[in-house]
Amino acid sequence: MTISPPCALHRENRAINRILHMKLDLEEDISANTSDVIKVNVNAMALNCIPGMETSAISVLKRAVELDQSSRFQESLVCYQEGIQLLLDVLKAAKDESKKVHYREKIKGYMDRAEQIKVHLNKAKEEGKYHEQIKITEDATGFSYEILFKPYIREGLTEVWVEDPYIRHIHQLYNFLRFCEMLLKSDCNVKKIHLLTSQDEDSASQQCALAEIQQSLQSQNVCLDIQYSSTIHDREIRFDNGWIIKIGRGLDYFKKPKGRFSIGYCDYDLRECHETTVDVFHTKHTKKM
Repeated sequence: MTISPPCALHRENRAINRILHMKLDLEEDISANTSDVIKVNVNAMALNCIPGMETSAISVLKRAVELDQSSRFQESLVCYQEGIQLLLDVLKAAKDESKKVHYREKIKGYMDRAEQIKVHLNKAKEEGKYHEQIKITEDATGFSYEILFKPYIREGLTEVWVEDPYIRHIHQLYNFLRFCEMLLKSDCNVKKIHLLTSQDEDSASQQCALAEIQQSLQSQNVCLDIQYSSTIHDREIRFDNGWIIKIGRGLDYFKKPKGRFSIGYCDYDLRECHETTVDVFHTKHTKKM
């Protein structure tokens, strides 16, 4: 092996150091340029998203105002909260100062109204006077279980009581199953569901279906307690957070779809409804069946 003389080694080391410094400078330039490109792309993406977020916010807040004017305060409060959050996201992404001022004014106005509704609702609940009525007109759409029950489902919800004499036929059993699925998907931690219903003439088929739902819920760590009554007539759903929902037709307020491949067959937000009335109350103590 040939050994280079000291002077040659010194020259080689200086050359290597120059190459290393050039490499490091190049990497820093690339890193800085990449960072700038990423920032530009992120800002561009944010600006491109603003129109879509703003449209969504307007849509939700428009619905909030409509519900507010119809005295459906609990539903309107949920929409106000969602719309305000969307506007806050728009505000964060906005670059134009005049638009930021406009968004801040709008957000403050909606927040003030939401706070007024919250105070009103809390007072009504404390006094035991809360009552809200929702009228579902014939052939109306947009009343899936998710839409109807969402305003009353909170993180603290753990137990539900369903009193409905018509969880008997196949489509009614499917309705109950969808209601259970809605609870599982919601922002709550339901651990027990009580069902009180009447017994079908073909009770074997009904019991088999309910047993399957019971077993399926058990796999999700939810207990389904099933009871039968021959005198039950009223329809009522109670949550252990104090909400009581009475639907004139119970869970069976959807119309039969026009065909297996018609709009609304799968998505219940698009399914036409029978005319019915929904009464919502709140009490500090939930009566157990």
